[in-house]
Amino acid sequence: MILLSAKDLGRHIAGDPIFQGLDFDLRTGQRVGLVGPNGVGKTTLLKVLNGQDKPDYGNLYVRPGAQVSLLRQQPDFGPVLTLRDVARSAMAGLVRLQEQLHETAEDMASAKTEEERTAASTRYEQIHEQLEHHDAFSIEHRVEEVLFGLGFTPADLDRAASTFSGGQQSRVMLAKLLLENPDVMLLDEPSNHLDLETVEWLESFLARQAIAMIVVSHDRAFLDRVVNTTWELHRSRMTSYPGNFSKYWTMRQERMDQLEKQYERQQEYIQETESFIRRNMAGQKTKQAQDRQKKLARLDRIEKMSEIVGPIMGFEEVARSGDIVVDASNVAKSFDQPLFKGFTGSIQRGQCVGVIGPNGAGKSTLVKIMIGKLAPDSGNIRLGHNVRVGYYDQGLNSLPPETTLMRAVWPEDDMSWVENDVRDLMARFGLTGDMAFQKVGALSGGEKGKAALARLCATSANMLVLDEPTNHLDIWSCESLERSIKEYEGTVIVVSHDRYFLNQVADRLIVVANGTARFFEGNYEAWESAQAVIKSKEQEQANRAASVAKANEPVKQLATGQLPKKKRKFPFRKTADLEADVARAETEKAALEAQLADPTTYRDEAKARLVREKFAALETKLTMLYEHWEEAMEYNS
Repeated sequence: MILLSAKDLGRHIAGDPIFQGLDFDLRTGQRVGLVGPNGVGKTTLLKVLNGQDKPDYGNLYVRPGAQVSLLRQQPDFGPVLTLRDVARSAMAGLVRLQEQLHETAEDMASAKTEEERTAASTRYEQIHEQLEHHDAFSIEHRVEEVLFGLGFTPADLDRAASTFSGGQQSRVMLAKLLLENPDVMLLDEPSNHLDLETVEWLESFLARQAIAMIVVSHDRAFLDRVVNTTWELHRSRMTSYPGNFSKYWTMRQERMDQLEKQYERQQEYIQETESFIRRNMAGQKTKQAQDRQKKLARLDRIEKMSEIVGPIMGFEEVARSGDIVVDASNVAKSFDQPLFKGFTGSIQRGQCVGVIGPNGAGKSTLVKIMIGKLAPDSGNIRLGHNVRVGYYDQGLNSLPPETTLMRAVWPEDDMSWVENDVRDLMARFGLTGDMAFQKVGALSGGEKGKAALARLCATSANMLVLDEPTNHLDIWSCESLERSIKEYEGTVIVVSHDRYFLNQVADRLIVVANGTARFFEGNYEAWESAQAVIKSKEQEQANRAASVAKANEPVKQLATGQLPKKKRKFPFRKTADLEADVARAETEKAALEAQLADPTTYRDEAKARLVREKFAALETKLTMLYEHWEEAMEYNS
């Protein structure tokens, strides 16, 4: 079913086309990732689809009765509404239906005639059917599922929504949209302000929804796990690709290579034909030349695809530091409550260390302690010999809003820089032309992010500390930053919730969570696999405990003469034989767990996939063996 349809849709701002000639359909169940460089009009298009903005030309069809909702960036709740109130307001229509159901039930009870009772009963059945269709009898459960999934706690439910921080209020608006459950959901950077655990919950939640959605995001892992169609908006045009982001990335390159070959072949044909026409237009082959001239005029010319290229970026050569860049021993820090304690370890020159953990766990605090911006409550932190720190803070506070862009990037303590040097540096980061004289406060988030990175580059720091550097960058700028970090000769510490980015640049992690901070050897994918092994073991222990309890239950029933007859699910086997099979399978599983926890496994993608597949198959086999053993215990006892 088509919910949205655009034909020749266009929008201009100040006379310049933002996009034009857009043709697309959006159907029920289609989850679209809308990608493109910063500034191409992705957010503008979402506002047009939502009705907040109007197209300058073209037609936009919205199916009658279809609800189209856009994730709002600014809170729209009053000062006294609680978190629960705001969340429930998203389902105000269903709440009203529940009230009508109670009112109709009272009408049935107080009816004085059979005719009144029948009419009330009919209304009651109709309202009840509507509530069942929308699963409205579980409103409170749905509210709590979404709020808790987005990181709120039971204690937050009755707290005034206006008292939450800006990032938390953004999550409130996201919760409200998810609970609203419109026919078309428009999500603009929904993973901003979310930690890794919450992002993974949101991915799972969205992937289960049967509604249509369009998602703008620079988080490539998020797009991979959520969307089933990708729309690329570039140079005012829209191109659709089936599949998630990785599929789009591969197909775009293949399509570009194919068009390049077709273009070259056509150009050869055109040159040969034009040469024939020039040689023969006035000779004996005039008619052939004229015929070829007509064919050439009718020829559909192949256009090469325009490549989307991120800024060059790149960091300067830096002075060599000591081999040990950061050395920590038993570092602890508390504010209103303990954040972490016992942090011990060292970072060596040339490493890139990712810092991960839930919001509020103390990630930014830890890196500020490591570079001397904050003092620890206890323990020692030491920077190595000749370490010069460059710091990128996620609030971009290094850029005064009233300063021109050029002055904000210009190094304050290096008199050797001249204007041309600064402009060349800015151009490497995609900041060109008259933009140099704009006030920082007038720039977009992406432009400010690039300016902060350019300023960092100008410091010649040999240790870069980056706090959420990809937050404001588009996908192609993220790629440029990844390449720049890999080529950088110094040391990098990066706080990020961008899993794709971490997998590309980080060879070690610092995990800050549950009152601790500790090193993990490997990238995010290796850490995720290690966590899966831990969860599997915990589930296995829980299953064993449940199995023992279940196995003991028939003995109790037999003692009381209440043992029910039960049909066998598995063929007869001795419990001792089954226990031997379980032991062998658990030994094999332990070996696979060791491989999954070993970072070297992930150097070979095919090997890593094979190990994960073997591990999944073995878990299934163990589940069957446990069930067979339980049955054997029941019948053989």
